[in-house]
Amino acid sequence: MLSLVTFLPLVGAAAILFAVHRDASARIVALGVSLATFLLSLGLYAAFDTSTAEFQFLEEVPWLPGLGIAYRMGVDGISLSLLLLTTLLTPICILASWESIKTRVREYMMAFLALESFVIGVFCALDFLLFYILWEAMLIPMFLLIGIWGGPRRVYAALKFFLYTLAGSVVMLIAVLVLAHQGHTFSIPELMKLHLPLNVQVWLFLGFFVSFAVKVPMWPVHTWLPDAHVEAPTAGSVILAGILLKMGAYGFLRFSLPMLPEASHYFAPFIYGLSLVAVVYTALVALMQTDLKKLIAYSSVSHMGFVTLGLFAFNRLGIEGGVLQMINHGLVSGALFLLVGVVYDRLHTREIARFGGLALRMPVYATLFMVFTMAAVGLPGTNGFVGEFLVLLGVFATSKGVATVAATGVVLGAAYMLWMFKKVVFGEIRHADVDALTDITPRELALFVPLLVLVFWIGFYPDPFLRLLHASVNGLLTQMAAGGVGAEHATLVAP
Repeated sequence: MLSLVTFLPLVGAAAILFAVHRDASARIVALGVSLATFLLSLGLYAAFDTSTAEFQFLEEVPWLPGLGIAYRMGVDGISLSLLLLTTLLTPICILASWESIKTRVREYMMAFLALESFVIGVFCALDFLLFYILWEAMLIPMFLLIGIWGGPRRVYAALKFFLYTLAGSVVMLIAVLVLAHQGHTFSIPELMKLHLPLNVQVWLFLGFFVSFAVKVPMWPVHTWLPDAHVEAPTAGSVILAGILLKMGAYGFLRFSLPMLPEASHYFAPFIYGLSLVAVVYTALVALMQTDLKKLIAYSSVSHMGFVTLGLFAFNRLGIEGGVLQMINHGLVSGALFLLVGVVYDRLHTREIARFGGLALRMPVYATLFMVFTMAAVGLPGTNGFVGEFLVLLGVFATSKGVATVAATGVVLGAAYMLWMFKKVVFGEIRHADVDALTDITPRELALFVPLLVLVFWIGFYPDPFLRLLHASVNGLLTQMAAGGVGAEHATLVAP
């Protein structure tokens, strides 16, 4: 079942390549395959046992047995939640591209389906070599999406994204090889049981950190993200912000914390410092932006700073809040990029100064914009509040000073998001093309309905989403305690 969910999109891409020759048919096949993948992933969720921290739906086929390498797949609550986010956003992205992508449609749909397959594989892989192959393979379709269907500076943005990520991945490969040599296997569950001396952990942590920090992205290796977002097509920005940024945080959760617990604790103040700079500094940078996409891109760096703060709080509230914040950010930032895409398709501009008065001409659009802006701000009743609140509680239990500084990021986030909303939605209409705008179409509205439901569902009743994480997070904390991080650091804070 897990392999079917992982590789069904890749089969769909192959079907488009060999059997589909018309653009309209390619769109239908891509949407149908992505919806089928989403439904199959719901089957995984329905069959998932939330009472255990063990990996489930395990699959293992010998690959290179002499080197301890096998095709190993499995999920726990953390990886399943990110898998579900991936399978939800992909059909939304394909539907968002229905009319805006007019050239090389078949190739575009193939790239998107391949990207979905590789990303799901990253979250399911339990063999280090398989993980690394899929981690690198993901670069190719994303590079093509930006470089072929992006904006005027698409080649520059695509190369910058590719080189940053590739450079980090090469360092990670060295760390993977060292770790596999130490444990005589590439099996991730087996390597989680390995106890390494602190000096070895420190060097391995740095090797993983370079790759994961670029992917998150953490300050100061975040500069590729605004360029990639601005030049990427709308759906590319949605999948980049909604899914790809989560892969770095997932790497910290899957590898750094359980396999290198002492080094993770050793570097926690360093991570806190970088995260706080990301939260505060990039929020201030967002206040100065004139481009809608750039503003949302910098807000993503700030919000992901909250995620890394939560993960390195080393307690249940912080880690669960960090994972939930990853889900929340994927939903809300994806919706905001889709909203930008709606007006960009009509006016072909993203300059904030060009807009104004959309509440008069596009009332449904303005209402959706308001809801997702409030979710990004963290208004109580929306999903953004739950994630940020849990992270701040978890960090407060570890360091009151860090939590206090992080809380200023919430205030700054409200400042730049509300400023953007006021400029775009209210004020007087100063341009004739804005005055002639029409409200969103039924197809465009369909993009936002599932995201809207989840914003309020998580905001008012987050328990089903947190229940998926409880056992896995408890298991992670137990592994950290067994690895040398004592109860005072890897503590179970009561919910």
